[in-house]
Amino acid sequence: MARTFVAVLWVSLWLSPAFGQSYPAKPLKLIVPFSAGGSSDVLARGVARQLGEQLGEPVVVENRAGAGGMIALEYVAKQSPADGYTVLFGTIGTNGIGPALYRHLAFDPVKDLAPVSSLHTLPNVLLVNAGVPAATVAELIALAKARPGQLTFASAGSGSASHLSGELLKSATGIDILHIPYKGGGTAMPDVLSGQVSMMIETVTSALSAVRSGKVRALAVTTAQRWPSLPDVPTMIEAGVPGFEITSWTGLFAPAATPRPIVARLNAELVKAAHDPAYTKQMATLGVEAISSTPEEFAAFVQSEVAKWGRAIQSSGARVD
Repeated sequence: MARTFVAVLWVSLWLSPAFGQSYPAKPLKLIVPFSAGGSSDVLARGVARQLGEQLGEPVVVENRAGAGGMIALEYVAKQSPADGYTVLFGTIGTNGIGPALYRHLAFDPVKDLAPVSSLHTLPNVLLVNAGVPAATVAELIALAKARPGQLTFASAGSGSASHLSGELLKSATGIDILHIPYKGGGTAMPDVLSGQVSMMIETVTSALSAVRSGKVRALAVTTAQRWPSLPDVPTMIEAGVPGFEITSWTGLFAPAATPRPIVARLNAELVKAAHDPAYTKQMATLGVEAISSTPEEFAAFVQSEVAKWGRAIQSSGARVD
């Protein structure tokens, strides 16, 4: 009886709001599924700085690239304690597309991770190297059809949002372009800049400086409306590709068994960050919008994204065994 009472008392304390208030007592690790230097890494480091300042403990970014982000997801979902000290910077590619793309995983990306809050929303941009003789999407399509299999497109890895966006571009326009996967946008962009790869559909975060350098040309954004940071760049729909709309997003995830008070504490801090003028301004300079949501809202959104991309993957035949 005494042991039962002690156990019940411990569980009650564990689940109490006071437990969440005593957290954190040491630095956190924010796991990024891609290499350093890419858009995910840049945004994650911004989140880490802001969250660390608010929590009063450092948030250290750790890059675990590979397998389209699945290495990082498995590390957080299956190899990390569910204590709130190791969390995941998830993306549309890893947590929206990945669960529908990969047939055989050693974990369930939906059930084994707890959504905490959305973080950012941002467009992708169709970029071509400045040496590619195409100034519009229509000209690029014509060029690709004249040179089947000769133009290449880079991605942040097989199964990433940039990969699947390229596959959707192929199916939507009937062009034949060769996929060149990398371990993150940070390693892919230099080859697009140098002309080793013809093009890439990349997030606006990575695209802005590259476009301004003149080494790449922005042909279209993938959102339904033009994006404020690239007001003169048309949407894919305006450029003549009907129905081509992809809005990228990021969010924070924790291991599924993380205590609710800790999830609630992290969520509260991210909601606070999304309303911080300095932080939101910093994100806007990167071309993204800082957002937040409840864990329940974010979970429902992620499930809807997995379903949407599952349908797209099935129709495009882009699943990975």
